[in-house]
Amino acid sequence: MLIEYGVWVTRLVLGVVFGLSAWGKFVDGAATRTAVADFGVPLRWAPAVAVALPILEATVAGGLLIPWAAVVAAPLAVAVLAVFTAAILRLLARGERPACSCFGASSAAPIGPVTVVRNVALLALAVLALVGTIARPEVPVGLPARDALALLAAALLTTALLRTAAVVAALRRRLDEQALSTLGAEGLPVGAVAPEFEVFDAAGDGTTLDALLARGGHVLLVFVHPGCEMCAALARELPRWRRRVGDRLTIVVLGNGDAAEQAEWGAAQGLGEIPSLVQRGNEAALRFRVRGTPSGVLIDPAGRIAAPVARGAIAVRELISTVEAVRRSRTDRADRTRVASVS
Repeated sequence: MLIEYGVWVTRLVLGVVFGLSAWGKFVDGAATRTAVADFGVPLRWAPAVAVALPILEATVAGGLLIPWAAVVAAPLAVAVLAVFTAAILRLLARGERPACSCFGASSAAPIGPVTVVRNVALLALAVLALVGTIARPEVPVGLPARDALALLAAALLTTALLRTAAVVAALRRRLDEQALSTLGAEGLPVGAVAPEFEVFDAAGDGTTLDALLARGGHVLLVFVHPGCEMCAALARELPRWRRRVGDRLTIVVLGNGDAAEQAEWGAAQGLGEIPSLVQRGNEAALRFRVRGTPSGVLIDPAGRIAAPVARGAIAVRELISTVEAVRRSRTDRADRTRVASVS
């Protein structure tokens, strides 16, 4: 009996995933068409594939719940996940990272290693569901009706809750975008008190502006996006610049979205000891009136804005050069003072 429960639960979990994926693609057809084209489908076929794909996924999700249909739905699930995983690996091998849009607007982040791990896990689950369905094709027949229906109800409720959470996240992103478009002039005035914020690492630990200022020296916030090539190029230079300015500058790279993906992106760029953190939504960007990436905000040791927002890699490098010039000036003054005192 335990095997029958395992088969039913596996099929339900897989059904939830395919149901959410189909739902998201139906709701956001434009993003689905764009993603289909980005994944290599010829443009003339992209609209048809964008319509057929969610229909296929919905069919798989429904078929997994029906005993006689599960023997067809399970191998279809394996095939869809295998093809999708292969397409992701091909794009990553070519250095391309389009938006996944696997679940519609709620999954607009670029593909990456985390996407591969997720799909491999789902593929393993689909294979497990296929093996279980072949071995026990009659499930959920044979299970106590109350238990089978309770598990089905839990799966449907989970689907609704996850979809609601995704809709809320998408709305929040749109509100952030609208807020950014109505902020007025970009950046806070030089000399203004820098607003407090909290950003997070992959472990969920938070870091505040006060904690960064407590290290001494200036603080440079570098706003990036994982899909931005200019951001990646700038990030690869930051460790070298950090070594030049020494302890006079604390550099923090800020993205938004998934903290683990941001940390992996930072590691891939060789950031080393430079933290690669995420903000809640666009909280820090909104407070500092940052509108694009890459951008830099320099905060002096007193917690005030030290320079206008630096838009672009060259402008960010100039901010770091400013801090280096201040360090050299102070070192020269200290050397002159020592020479004068010896004389």
